[in-house]
Amino acid sequence: MSSSGHCDTEFTEFTEFLEEVRVCREDDTAVVALADDLSGAAEAAALLRLPARLVLHADELGVSGEAGEAVVVDLDSRYLDDGAAADAVRTVLRAVGRQSPAARTGARADVTASRAFRAVNSPESYGSPLWFKKCDSLLRGPVGAEATAFAEGAELLVIATALPAARRVVRGGVVLLDGVPLHASPAWRAEERAAPRSVAEALAPLPTADVPLEAVRQGPLALAGRFRELAARGRHPVCDAETDTDLTVIAGAAALLGHGARLLGSGGLAAALGRRLAPRRAHGSPAGAGPTAARPPSTAPFPTRPTTVPADAGPVPSLPSTAAGPSAVPPATGPTTPSGALGPASLPSAAGRAPARSVVPPTASGPAAAGAETPAGAFVRVAGEDGWPAGAGGVARPLLVVAGSAEPVVAEQVGRLVAAGARHLPLAPGELAGAEGVVLPELATGTVTVLSVDGSDGVRPGAARAIVAGLARAVSAVPGRPDLVLTGGETARRVLDSLGVTTLWPAGEIHHGAVHCRTADGRSVVTRPGSFGGPDSFVRIAAALRPRHPSQQGDTQ
Repeated sequence: MSSSGHCDTEFTEFTEFLEEVRVCREDDTAVVALADDLSGAAEAAALLRLPARLVLHADELGVSGEAGEAVVVDLDSRYLDDGAAADAVRTVLRAVGRQSPAARTGARADVTASRAFRAVNSPESYGSPLWFKKCDSLLRGPVGAEATAFAEGAELLVIATALPAARRVVRGGVVLLDGVPLHASPAWRAEERAAPRSVAEALAPLPTADVPLEAVRQGPLALAGRFRELAARGRHPVCDAETDTDLTVIAGAAALLGHGARLLGSGGLAAALGRRLAPRRAHGSPAGAGPTAARPPSTAPFPTRPTTVPADAGPVPSLPSTAAGPSAVPPATGPTTPSGALGPASLPSAAGRAPARSVVPPTASGPAAAGAETPAGAFVRVAGEDGWPAGAGGVARPLLVVAGSAEPVVAEQVGRLVAAGARHLPLAPGELAGAEGVVLPELATGTVTVLSVDGSDGVRPGAARAIVAGLARAVSAVPGRPDLVLTGGETARRVLDSLGVTTLWPAGEIHHGAVHCRTADGRSVVTRPGSFGGPDSFVRIAAALRPRHPSQQGDTQ
């Protein structure tokens, strides 16, 4: 039999086995996922396709997640040293613990005797959480220290860092970006150290062994056997993958090993895991474990409009560039909101500190001037329609887009949003990083405003984190609790920390990596890695959050 025929036979047998698993699985297994930054955590939560709760602090985690729930923890460890990052992982591992097995009643003898029932309900795995560790597909952060800590207590760590949706694949144990090895690409130009030459190098000191693409494509049963062989040698498999199908096979092979195997990988592997877990919802769930189980208290469901992955999503760093020059966000071009739509806001001065500068842009006639055409679907919202939460008195909240990167693609994203009718507030990095801070104007209800870092005069090397911190302070002082779009994991985390947000409930993806969440008070928050999204990313996000009501399609006001 040819290798292709053998793989087809293996895959058919595996598909039949999975169908048995879907029928036999006791649907009470919690999924616990860890990520090193907030945008990655939100991405994983959306891709797992289960009711999810995104926790920003381990002390908010308490016990293991509820039945059928995915609990995703943002470790906020991307910029920690190795020791602190490993400790953050161990803290969550200890906090979660094991769930007590529930009584099994009413199971048919023919079902309990099946190999599928034994595989998914064995004493060794029943009641244990399924563990997943989200890592950056560009291998940034203390990947090795976190992986080593995450492997502690596991029989095996199955690793697959490819992200085919963003044209990032792994071949021969090396990450390739559009065919270019990671260490030869510009993807790490904003990092303070050199890019690793292989996944194994990034994961050191974790003992690993590469699993070539040929082995992955032999099928899940053969691959699971390969994993067992490596586990017996004390090695953790680093899998090549070029397609989502490859990642689905890897996730399936890991499932055959039971809960003693943990998974570590990019959002691509999270999506593969989600494809395997999602059918559990279709086969029924215990009471309270359905799609509404992870909603925040006292809020109505609201829609997220999924869209396709942009073809031009490219690998750009997610933090502000440390280089001066053309990557800066250009001055605002295009319409602003009508005169009187915005007013100054004050920020109480700290003792002994001069008042912060107030940013109040000049007023001008807006896009609603006579004869002007508002782009279809852009930024027109009717409060309370389609379940979307409204602000005080039933009036739509303002939408504030915080662009935490000064890379060229973000500049274009900002430009397109401004051209569509948003107000642009470019903020000087020196003022954001300074002690005085920046005061933003009060935002009018129903408006869209975008903040960006103006790097036209250059950004001082090493100042990125101080700039992000200043940006977070400014956003947290804006009155009126606007809905938020936050790009870059560091920016998103610092803003939410400043606002006192500790838990998010994901609602869905607007486009790849742009995850729509809600807070306990009903506010919408969209997070997105800085390296994701095409030129129209902000426009698509704003259009999804501010859908144009059919009755207003002809109204340009």
